[in-house]
Amino acid sequence: MRRSRITAYVTSLLLATGLALTGAAATEAQAATGGYVALGDSYASGVGAGSYISSSGSCDRSTNAYPYLWNAAHSPSSFSFLACSGATTDDVLSGQLGTLSSSTGLVSITIGGNDAGFTDVMTTCVLGSDSTCLSRISTAEAYVDSTLPGKLDNVYNAISAKAPNAEVVVLGYPRFYLLGTTCLGLSSTKRTAINAAADYIDTAIAKRAADHGFAFGDVRSAFSSHEICSGSSWLHSLNLLDITESYHPTAAGQSGGYLPALTSNA
Repeated sequence: MRRSRITAYVTSLLLATGLALTGAAATEAQAATGGYVALGDSYASGVGAGSYISSSGSCDRSTNAYPYLWNAAHSPSSFSFLACSGATTDDVLSGQLGTLSSSTGLVSITIGGNDAGFTDVMTTCVLGSDSTCLSRISTAEAYVDSTLPGKLDNVYNAISAKAPNAEVVVLGYPRFYLLGTTCLGLSSTKRTAINAAADYIDTAIAKRAADHGFAFGDVRSAFSSHEICSGSSWLHSLNLLDITESYHPTAAGQSGGYLPALTSNA
């Protein structure tokens, strides 16, 4: 009798594991055989990763960006790379949703940083005092509380309406600085506050993604020990030769940080 129970338990466990693996394989197959549409801002387009596609113009789409790398690895039936440097949620709604359809199998998106004033925050913190930096970050966090959730809802609702069968992966932002080490540039106070702001917006984005049934690709753990000040950074620090690349992932950050987060959730 005991042996029968054990046999039944093992059989059930194997069946459950098999079903889970089958489900995961089916999801990946859907994403690969259906079309893939990549939406979002400069973190999705690949600013900072080099090898920009000339036809993308000021959108600065890179062949080293995570959407391009996923497409190369999985060969979906179609690939629409629409992410664009500087994009906000309104830009996604007005100009990046045209190729979504019921046959779309996978949608990826990184968006929200520009809505919250990413560029102005970093400019203020680089040029201003600690107190000025903290005040600007506080303003950005207030926006994340009051306005960003509704903006994200608008985008996520539109994606669901236009691509009802797609797996949607929302990817967040990394922390910028390795703390507790000697580092030239911004003060420890500023670096700590900027990291906390990254956590703040990621928490908000993850919550909205979950409420829409979307996967959230959290890149923070992958970037751990690869932040600015780490000695092996996957992020550009202030780059006066090409200011647009400042505080954006390098090619290594795209392949080692963002691509695994997309792949594990797609």
